[in-house]
Formats: sequence, C-alpha cells, structure tokens
Amino acid sequence: MIAPNDLREIIRNGLLSFPVTSFDAEDRFAAKPFSAHLEWLSSYPVAGLIVAGGTGELFSLTPGEVVDVVKTARAVSGDAPVIAGCGYGTRIACDMAKEIEKAGGDGILLLPHYLTEAPAEGIAARVRAVCKSTNMGVIVYNRGQARVSAEQLAQLADECPNLIGFKDGTGDIDTVRRVTVALGDRLSYIGGMPTHELFAQAYRGAGMPTYSSAVFNFVPETALKFHAAFTAGDDATCEQLLRDFYYPFARIRDRKAGYAVSAIKAGVRLRGFEAGPVRAPLVDLTEEEVEMMRELIASAN
Repeated sequence: MIAPNDLREIIRNGLLSFPVTSFDAEDRFAAKPFSAHLEWLSSYPVAGLIVAGGTGELFSLTPGEVVDVVKTARAVSGDAPVIAGCGYGTRIACDMAKEIEKAGGDGILLLPHYLTEAPAEGIAARVRAVCKSTNMGVIVYNRGQARVSAEQLAQLADECPNLIGFKDGTGDIDTVRRVTVALGDRLSYIGGMPTHELFAQAYRGAGMPTYSSAVFNFVPETALKFHAAFTAGDDATCEQLLRDFYYPFARIRDRKAGYAVSAIKAGVRLRGFEAGPVRAPLVDLTEEEVEMMRELIASAN
C-alpha cells in the first residue's frame, strides 16, 4: 500500500483515470474484459486509477463486487495507484474500506451516502469514521447529499492524518475556493464534475490543478492532449478540443439522465472492449446514439 502522504503527492497534478466496470451477459462483474481494458489504459501515463467510482457504477455494485474490482485492478495496474470508490451508510462504508485495503487498494474515494439529507455534523462524523477505519488515504467526494464546508474539512484534516484529498462534483466554486485557500498543500484537489474537462479551466482558477477524466476510457489520446494543454495553460488548445470533441460529446451525454456513464461505456465498447451494458436504473444508448458516438470517436482519432 502506498502511504497516504505519498499518494497525496502522486495524485496532486496528474490526470486520473476513472474506468468503467465491465459486466457479462448475465449481469455479473466480468474480470477478464475489465483487465483487458485496464491493460490498454495502463499503457498511457496517468497518476492513478479510480475504480468502482461514479463512472464505474459504484451505486450498482455490491460491496463484494467492489473488492473483486480492486483485486483485478491491482493485478494489472503496475505501479499506478489503485483508488476505489467507497460509499453507502457509515457502517457499510467502513467495512468496505477495510476490505478494499485487504484487497490491495491504495486509497478510497468516499462517495455520498445517498437518499437521505443529513446535517453537517453527521456528514463530518461519517467521514471521520471511515478515515479511522483504514490506513489508506481517503479522498472526500463533495457531491449530492454529502457536502462539507471548508471549516469542516479543515477540522477533519486535523483529526485524520490519512484524509489526503478533496474532490468536488457540486460546481460550487465558492466552496471550492474556500477549501483550497484554507487547506493549501494539506490536501490534493481533484475536479469531479461530469465530463470535467468542460469545467477544468474554471476550477483551475479556484485552485484545482487536476481532475479525473471519464472520456479517458475510450479516447485516452484526446484526454491526455487536453490535460497537457490545461496544465501548460494553453487555453487555445483546450478551447479547440472543447469545440471539436467535448461539447459534441456533451450533446450526446445530455440526451438522457444517466448518460454521463452510459455514453462512456458505449465508447469503450466501440473501441473493441467487452464492457457490457450499464446496470439499471441506468439505460444504454439507442442505436442512433451509438452511431453518433462512433462518428465522434472517428473524428477524435
């Protein structure tokens, strides 16, 4: 396991991969196709893999499947850190964190608890409990019903040495800026909006130097080209890629709720990997939309 502080530095600036989870025709986790896809992605330079995350359909996986995903990723990831999605209620999340650590994970991305609203002190208590349940580095994902303030995060960072990162998927730039100013180098900061490249330049101005890329799943060259331009401050190249690829992709993604995952998985299948369908409650793209994705990939390549 990579020590939490070392993991924090590894993921501070590089692009993070957010791979999909492969399923077979019987709706079971398909380790072999998942491995093949990861092996292909691992031939490109990334700072780490975040498996079984939002794009990996954590919300549709059992805790046991998450462990299987981590074990499979660990076997093929080489030196790249393996960070796993972790979520649900506090007890489940703590148990998942322990099992992810046993399976060879280097860290966890703590996703929301889902459904119920909760007060600030309860959300902080959940983060604290999960941090104390594992030796791995923990990244808090600010999204949905699980949002923390800069003040809460600073207190949690003081109490939990293995709290190493903050990922934002809310679009609340005011909170993001308050967090990055208040905590400075204590945490790594990761942009986590759906198709985050659409927001990356705005988040850079708020102190977030990197992000996780879902489109890296099927157009890694394009994703890395954008990230390199973003890192270099080459806004002209970023804007060209936004016009030519990312906004056309977003038009497909926005056709139906949940397509932020479904369109990515369609792209993976179009690149020749047996990723399988998405799980309900998500739905797959229509044949017409798959053809739109095919044309987009051809133009990108």
